Amino acid sequence: MLFEDRLGSEPLRIDILVIDGFSLLSLASTMEPLRAANRVSGRELYRWRLLGLGGRQATSSSGVPLTLQESFQPSDLGEVLIVVSAFEHERNGAAALPLLRAAARQKRIPIGGVEAGSWILARAGLLDRYRATTHWEDVEDFALAYPNVEVVRDRYVIDRDRFTTGGASPAFDLMLELIRSQHGPGLALDVSSIFIYDESHPGADPQPMVSTGRLDRAEPRLTASIRLMEERIDAPSSIAELARRAGMTARGLQKLFRRHLDTSPGAYYLNLRLAAARRMLELAGRPVLEAAAQTGFTSSSAFARAFRRRYGISPGRVKAR
Repeated sequence: MLFEDRLGSEPLRIDILVIDGFSLLSLASTMEPLRAANRVSGRELYRWRLLGLGGRQATSSSGVPLTLQESFQPSDLGEVLIVVSAFEHERNGAAALPLLRAAARQKRIPIGGVEAGSWILARAGLLDRYRATTHWEDVEDFALAYPNVEVVRDRYVIDRDRFTTGGASPAFDLMLELIRSQHGPGLALDVSSIFIYDESHPGADPQPMVSTGRLDRAEPRLTASIRLMEERIDAPSSIAELARRAGMTARGLQKLFRRHLDTSPGAYYLNLRLAAARRMLELAGRPVLEAAAQTGFTSSSAFARAFRRRYGISPGRVKAR
């Protein structure tokens, strides 16, 4: 494991590079488990610093300013470096690239990326020939942008001296894995209990488009149908096929969706596809025709009509905006 060779009586020193536009939840999921581990154990197992790029303040994606402790210096690093980033990472993280390359040359330590931190590490060339992941919305674009990275859809990935996560909840799982590998499952369980975090996920679990939560236990057939829809965004299955795969009739599947989600499976499936198309247009800048084809629309006019009904705006305007 990544951190097992760093066992000892001294605190593990972790540097967290916070990039403007970061997610508060992702930062908290990275940092708070460390604080809880110190509290539960009654010892300082972890010590961390919040670093910035040339300044002492970063602003979150929700506009909250965060005071940082120091500027990021490649020559002054602890034993682990984590890059936390989210929106506008290309612009906000550009200054980090030469510093990260210098840090990797000067000191061989584990380096990780949380959420869009993966993109910044990949742009710096620090994920070439590594397995890695990023937030599920961006996995396909990440793979296209960095063919030298083995991109997977896992919640988090640990590959030798690199680690990456898909977002806030996977970051929490990764930090629990750090605690577990260093100090045993008992402490990791105590930390998750402090946050009433009932179900820790292994890294290899895939990131779902839809977090079904209690539905997994309350109605697994509904969850299975939603997962099948996610898998077939580009070539939608018929409702009859979805019902057959779930082991029920089409009428039974209709009733299930109505009872739990107050909609029909057809309407739910359409909204899932349209949401995927909107992400392609807004976040990836895909052409309208490409977004339509990749979400299972054989007619651009049908796609435009469905999109306008759902969002009140044309696909072309969303892409331009």
